[in-house]
Amino acid sequence: MQWTKENAEKRLSELKMPDMPLMEIPVKTVSVEKDWFKKYKELCHEFTRSLTDSVQELAMMNLSRDEFMGLLMGRQIPGNLSFRLKVPLVFGGKLEIDNMFMCFTFPHSHNMDRFILEQSGNETIWVPNPAKKIYIPIHSVISGNGGNAVPDRLNQFAATMSTNRRQ
Repeated sequence: MQWTKENAEKRLSELKMPDMPLMEIPVKTVSVEKDWFKKYKELCHEFTRSLTDSVQELAMMNLSRDEFMGLLMGRQIPGNLSFRLKVPLVFGGKLEIDNMFMCFTFPHSHNMDRFILEQSGNETIWVPNPAKKIYIPIHSVISGNGGNAVPDRLNQFAATMSTNRRQ
């Protein structure tokens, strides 16, 4: 059954991602280059280096200082984080930073895979299309009064790193 946008939004809500923007794409199978994985790994490193403009979102992921710095420096990807392509390569997606985002592997990346697979056989499918480089569901971001100094410290680290890279 072909999904409507309303069907897709309802299913994402059931998968605990009610705020995930969607993009409809036609299903047209495209051949993928044999060396796609090598290029993908290189792109992942480039993507991590581009995350200095996403410090606010990174701060909400509860990473330790070492994980945070390791990620921004491109040294190591913390456990339970996944890089995803908005439009998969087999449907014509490109290996470009603008086609990438990062999210928690479990449950979000896992549920996004389920979401796409459930649309198998449709002429068009709905794919996750977050506006930012990092997807964190809105219910994970909302907090009460009192706050936490961690985001401020991480913002300072990232600003320092960004300044040092430019020099």
